[in-house]
Amino acid sequence: MIRVMLVDDHAVVRMGFRMLLGTAGIEVVAEAESGEQACRDYPEAAPDVVVMDISMPGMGGLEAIRRLLAHDPAARILALSALEATAYPQRVFKAGALGYLSKRGAPEALMDAVRTVASGHRYLDAQLGQKLALAQIQGGASPADVLTAREFAVFLQLAQGLTVSQIADNLKLAPSTVGTHLYNIKQKLAAGNQAELTLVALRWGLMEA
Repeated sequence: MIRVMLVDDHAVVRMGFRMLLGTAGIEVVAEAESGEQACRDYPEAAPDVVVMDISMPGMGGLEAIRRLLAHDPAARILALSALEATAYPQRVFKAGALGYLSKRGAPEALMDAVRTVASGHRYLDAQLGQKLALAQIQGGASPADVLTAREFAVFLQLAQGLTVSQIADNLKLAPSTVGTHLYNIKQKLAAGNQAELTLVALRWGLMEA
């Protein structure tokens, strides 16, 4: 039986996923409501697959993926997002996750994705794969293309309106380091202030309006 850890800040979502996976004989051995909790509980839970929501308060899913893999390079992680921006699959796979699935996909896709990731293979649902291919053909530099992994993590939190001190606390960085990233991000994205960074994130589908 495949053992899963569910990481999502919404209890009702975790409950739905737990019931859905249970019908396929997949056992949920642990749940976490944040990336921070997932990193704390992962060693004891020792799941076969971590199902990780990308958009959560605090450090968020991408940072949690990086930290889990730094602790255990063999961790098998399936990332989920309600957003369908092509930048997210790119970042998720670069961070080391094995799979990426839209929450808007068919329920059976979750079971397929968990089984695929548990077997050590990559998973990307067909619709998102097509969008990713089209985005690469059409060109145009998205934030995922021009920012480093750390800059992208800071950018997402800036776009959500968090302060430098809040971001420093969430990502365990010095405020001066966040300030440097902020300067570089604005230069690379040609943004004059934090409000314009939010508009960039909205334009590329990296957050909900």
